[in-house]
Amino acid sequence: MAFSSRFMFCASKAFRNPVICSNIAKRANKDAFFARQALGIALLQKYKQIRLSSTAVSTQDSPTTTRLMEFGQFVSDSMPKFVQSAEVTEGDELQVLISPDGIIPILTFLRDHTNAQFKQLMDITAVDWPSKPYRFEVVYNLLSVRYNTRIRVKTYTDELTPLDSASSLFHSANWAEREIWDMYGVFFSNHPDLRRILTDYGFEGHPLRKDFPLSGFYEIRYDSELKRLVQDPVELAQEFRKFELQSPWEQFPKHRKTVAKLESAKKE
Repeated sequence: MAFSSRFMFCASKAFRNPVICSNIAKRANKDAFFARQALGIALLQKYKQIRLSSTAVSTQDSPTTTRLMEFGQFVSDSMPKFVQSAEVTEGDELQVLISPDGIIPILTFLRDHTNAQFKQLMDITAVDWPSKPYRFEVVYNLLSVRYNTRIRVKTYTDELTPLDSASSLFHSANWAEREIWDMYGVFFSNHPDLRRILTDYGFEGHPLRKDFPLSGFYEIRYDSELKRLVQDPVELAQEFRKFELQSPWEQFPKHRKTVAKLESAKKE
C-alpha cells in the first residue's frame, strides 16, 4: 500500500519535480528490499525449528544415559533368557551382551518391537581374544531411523561352535557373515552361501586371527618360464637385520647438559 501510494504521488507530480519522484522511488524500492529480507529470515528460523524437532536427523538433544539404560533394562526384562548384561558406552550408545543361542530372538525383537524399530543392520564385525575360552566376539551394529538411536549387540563363540545366521532377518548380513567366516573362521549355520569373499580359492587359514603369521603361509609370484602365476611356500630370502635407532633426545648435547645440571642440583 505504501509503495503504490508513493508511486501514484510520483506519477501525478512527476512533471513538477522529477528529483523528488526519483528519491521516492528509490526509498520505496529500499523498503521493499528490507521487507523481503525480514520475511526470508523469518522463514529460515521457522525451517530451522522444524529441522531440529525432527527425529530423523541428528539433533543436539541426544538420548541421555538414563533413557538408554532404561531401554536396556526393558530389553533385558523382555528377553531375560538371552540378555546377559546391558551398558552404555562413552559415546552414549547402548551395548547389549547376549548368549550365542539368542541371536535370532534378540534381533527379531529389536527389529519388530514398536519401542525398538531397529530396522537396519549397519555392520557385523568380530574381535579375536585368544586368551578367552570363547575367543571370538561377534558384534552386530543396528540403527533405528525412527528413534534416531543405535544399539550394539555382542555375542561370543569359539572355533567349533557355529552361530545362527541373521541373513533371514537382514539381507545385509549375507556378505558381512561371509567376511567374518573368511577372516576369522566363525561358522554361521543356515547361511545361504557361506564361502570366502576376500581371499583366493584354496586359501588356508583365516588372516585376522591373532595366531595367523604376519607373512602368511604361501606367496604368489609370476613364473617367467611357466608364463603364469604360481603359489609357493613363503621364503624369507632377505637376511635378518637388526636396526638400532637412536632416540631424538640423545642427539642434542644441550639437552643432556641440562639434565645433568638438574640431577646435580637435586643431589645438592
